[in-house]
Amino acid sequence: MEKMKFQAESKQLLNLMINSIYSNKDIFLREIISNASDAIDKYHYDVLMSDSKLKDRNYEIYISVDKKNRVLTISDNGIGMTKNELIENLGTIAKSGSKEFLEKLAQLKDSNNIDIIGQFGVGFYSAFMVAKKIQVITRSYKDEKGYIFESDGEDSYTIDEFETENFGTKVNIYLKDDSKEENYSKYLEQYELEDLVKKYSDYIRYPIKMEVTVSKQDLDKDGKPIENKYHDEKEIKTLNSMIPLWKKNKKEVTEQELNEFYKNKFYDFEDPLLALNINVEGMMSYKSLIFIPSHAPYDLYSENYEKGLTLYVKGVFIKDKVKELVPDYLKFIKGLVDSDDLSLNISREILQQTAQLRRIKDSIESKVITELKKLKDNDFDKYNKFFDLYGSHLKYGIYTSYGSKKDELQDLLIYKSLNNQEKSISLKEYVDKMQKDQKYIYYAAGSTNEAINLMPQIDIFKKKGYDVLFLTQPVDEFCFMMMKDYNGKEFKSITNEEIDILNDEEKKKIEDLNNQNKELLDKIKNSLKDKVDDVIISSKLTTAPVCLSNKEGLTLEMENTLNNMPGNDEKHKAIKVLEINPNHELFKNLSTLSSDEDINFYSNLLYDQAMLIQGFQIKDPENFSKLLTELMLKSLNK
Repeated sequence: MEKMKFQAESKQLLNLMINSIYSNKDIFLREIISNASDAIDKYHYDVLMSDSKLKDRNYEIYISVDKKNRVLTISDNGIGMTKNELIENLGTIAKSGSKEFLEKLAQLKDSNNIDIIGQFGVGFYSAFMVAKKIQVITRSYKDEKGYIFESDGEDSYTIDEFETENFGTKVNIYLKDDSKEENYSKYLEQYELEDLVKKYSDYIRYPIKMEVTVSKQDLDKDGKPIENKYHDEKEIKTLNSMIPLWKKNKKEVTEQELNEFYKNKFYDFEDPLLALNINVEGMMSYKSLIFIPSHAPYDLYSENYEKGLTLYVKGVFIKDKVKELVPDYLKFIKGLVDSDDLSLNISREILQQTAQLRRIKDSIESKVITELKKLKDNDFDKYNKFFDLYGSHLKYGIYTSYGSKKDELQDLLIYKSLNNQEKSISLKEYVDKMQKDQKYIYYAAGSTNEAINLMPQIDIFKKKGYDVLFLTQPVDEFCFMMMKDYNGKEFKSITNEEIDILNDEEKKKIEDLNNQNKELLDKIKNSLKDKVDDVIISSKLTTAPVCLSNKEGLTLEMENTLNNMPGNDEKHKAIKVLEINPNHELFKNLSTLSSDEDINFYSNLLYDQAMLIQGFQIKDPENFSKLLTELMLKSLNK
């Protein structure tokens, strides 16, 4: 017998489970049955690929109960495990994501109401919620020897050789003793097990069988039923329907069935936000179930996140998370695809099948977009929830495709705006409400809506009644840059030097002021020659003394985003313009300065002030503090 220790991290996770952090202990049966189904899938696939060297069999998952010894057993005649596979699959939880699992638990305020076991691939260990000891007896068809894994879930496990003629796996769960708080004996009861299988594992593709006691009416010597006389008989009963949901007639599948299938298949505790039942026939035929989760996966933005759909061919499981079936910008979708038009050995010849997979991917992508548009038109509140969760992915879809996805995705974009701060609007709604003389779709980028509302440039838009889209995600401006326009209306940032919302008289006045103050503006520009590219009289400002704008190209927000990206060595630079409010008392006093030293002093102070007003970090806070101190001293010494 070989005794081994669990890793420290694994032990910590086992302790959490054993101490009942989950209110829904019932799911352990779902997890063990799902593992059994996966084991049969793997063996069946190997049979199909073995050129008749392996023999098919009557696949089944069998549940048995030993009430006397309080043992619940789940067995399968699937692929089985070798000794190394036992150690790899059951001896360590780290492989299954326990670090992320523990980090997630630490973030949860009320973990008793959340079922997240399945999200981390630690399903086998969920049995320790109800077990004081677990035995796994297994034999792989690749190995002449069988093995028995045993653990009480404390800090170690043992693996020993075990003689068995049949290959497959048997899991013996020795149930804990009952207490005032918990009734573990219920998992030995026929009605409870039947109910749990029906609830959680009804669509498992292999029969889940169990010996049950049924009541049958007594018969007389002529074979006729005797009234009110019954006896108990034992019989083997199949507990699940076994018909994959996607194989059923679409018209017969209810929304509730789709939701339950999703929760059971993907171990979620909430209904999906959207469920699609797709059946395509023609040049490329396939059936598919696609789901959009109602909460983003915990690791969606992690480098380790794996996108993809589960692939079946002719009803045979081929591969989990086939990335070729999902475009990157829809990586948050979950689901499966079953096609009769692909070859069974696709997982070994994935490159040769790329063209066929791409056609299925394009079809699914189109159907998801169509359904999202319907959701947006028919249930905007629900769509708004979707966009809060996944809207950035649609924007990345436009940006990373260099605008080629523009036509498909542009009408799915929604934003808060200056005139619509409570409810988001689409680009079409914005354009429909544009003023008659308005040439551009105006937008402002910032960290939050509140920050954008405080931007000094926005005052002129408030004054004139022009709407401004609020862009609060770094990808937003890059998305607009790739789109260039919406229905012929170009996008323009309100920080752009030329916003073109002034009438002819106002334009003439600004032009004259720039000419009249050219000498002063040139001196300020020279003082800030390493910081700005131009200094002008502002056409935007109403109350603030200064602001920073940019010429065509990168905005200040885009420059900031690019230069703060990890691993970016190249420095990007927007063409900066310092704008000065001609109606502010500060400008009138600037006009009286004569010495270059004073102009240099106030110019640098104004620049840093403009940076701070717009929420940017100043490069030299120490120098800013020094200038501010000098200014205060000058004021106090007067």
